[in-house]
Amino acid sequence: MSKTSQLLEVFLKTAASCRWFGVSFLRIAIFIVFAWIGGLKVAQYEADGIVPFVANSPFMSFFYTEKAPAYKSHMNKEGEVVPTNIEWHEKNNTYGFAYGLGTLIVGIGTLVLLGLFSSKIGLVGDLLVIVMTAGTLSFLVTTPETWVPNLGGPDHGFPYLSGAGRLVIKDIAMMAGAFILLSVDAGRILAARRHKA
Repeated sequence: MSKTSQLLEVFLKTAASCRWFGVSFLRIAIFIVFAWIGGLKVAQYEADGIVPFVANSPFMSFFYTEKAPAYKSHMNKEGEVVPTNIEWHEKNNTYGFAYGLGTLIVGIGTLVLLGLFSSKIGLVGDLLVIVMTAGTLSFLVTTPETWVPNLGGPDHGFPYLSGAGRLVIKDIAMMAGAFILLSVDAGRILAARRHKA
């Protein structure tokens, strides 16, 4: 066996032994993303930023008092403080909804992380990540702001994702990761049942 083949063999064996680390790292990564994004929902700029998604969603718009597209004239840029817009968002329940959603997101991330210690708790978190990311991906259909608007340039509409759309599409990777964790946790539960039998 040549030196190159030997090195390749060592690399492949090392990579093959990384499964436990990879699955654990995936749990931690999902927790970090969910805890960070969920925690940011208490910030005014983040709460304002999710309004187009929520207002246009047939599953969530009822949380707001105003219907789409009323929000368009009250959007703040990130870091901008416009008191009249903030007052509108307070009346719209923008901040109340964001606090609730943030708590839910942090909770889901925590359940996934606890899967390091309990496959049953992890399984619940995995399922919730799949449901939540499916909801997020639905924004590509319901939210006009996920696509580049027609402002005269040649690239607009499908398949040209805006900044908001590029953030949304990344959830497909999060969903794929949750399916891997779901498989791992279900396997652990089945193995434990077989061991008891």
